[in-house]
Amino acid sequence: MRTVFFISDRTGITAEALGNSLLTQFPEIEFKRVNLAFIDSLKKAKTVANLIQEASQTDGQPALIFSTQVSNEYQKLLENSGGIIFDLFETFISKMEKTLDAKSSHEMGLSHGIGNKNTYSGRIDSINFALNNDDGVNTKNYESADIILTGVSRSGKTPTCLFLALQYGIYAANYPLIEEDLNTINLPSILKKYKNKLYGLSINPVRLQNIRDERRSNSGYASIEQCRKEVRRAEDMFIQNEVPFIDTSHISIEEIASRILQKSKLERRY
Repeated sequence: MRTVFFISDRTGITAEALGNSLLTQFPEIEFKRVNLAFIDSLKKAKTVANLIQEASQTDGQPALIFSTQVSNEYQKLLENSGGIIFDLFETFISKMEKTLDAKSSHEMGLSHGIGNKNTYSGRIDSINFALNNDDGVNTKNYESADIILTGVSRSGKTPTCLFLALQYGIYAANYPLIEEDLNTINLPSILKKYKNKLYGLSINPVRLQNIRDERRSNSGYASIEQCRKEVRRAEDMFIQNEVPFIDTSHISIEEIASRILQKSKLERRY
C-alpha cells in the first residue's frame, strides 16, 4: 500500500487526472488516494505537510505527491514533508519559459478558473445545450447541434454528450432508439435530415443487460433477449444507413468522446 496525495491550490483536477494516468501503469501496486484541493494558505499547506508525514510513517515508506501547487513557499513545505513529490507544473513550466523566452505568470487557478469570459460562457452554453437536448426532448434544436448521438437506451449517450460539452464545448444532442424506431431499419424520420450529424453508440448485450438490471431489475426491459434484439436492430440500422458507430462496452466516456471527435473530424469550440 502506498499513499498518494493529489494537491492543488485550486480544484485539483489536473493533478488528479495526470497522476491517476501515471498510476494506472502500476496495476500490481495498491494505492490509497487522498485528494486535497484549494490548498491556498500557509496554514493549509502546513496541515497537508503534516498529513504527508503521518501517512509516510504509517506506510513505512514515503508517500507520493502529485502537485500543481503554484506557490513556491507552499511547494517547499511539501518538498520537506518526507514524501516523494512530482511537481507537475515545474516539470513543464521551466522548460516552457526557456523555449518562449518569457516568465510564466505563476497565478493560481488559471487552468480551471473563469479566465476568458467568452470561453467560459461558451462552455456553459454547450452544457446547457446537452441538458436541454437530452433523450430526444427538443428535436427542433437539432439544426444547432454539432453532433447527434443515437443508440438504444443505456448505451452511454447522455454522459458522452455532457463530456463533449464540458471538455470540448461541442453542442451535442442525443436521440434514443425506442421499440417503434427499431421495427424498421430505416432511420427515424426526425433524424433523416440530420444524417451527416449522426453518430451511433452500440454496446454488448450482456453489458447492456447488467446496466439495465440495476435500473429495472427483473423487467422485460432488462432481459437479455430484449437487449440482444435492440442492439442487433440498432446496428442493422446503422449499417444500412451508413451511420458510423462505436461499441461502448469496455471503454471510458473519455475515450468514447475522443474517438467520436476523431472520426467525425469535429474540432473543439473552446
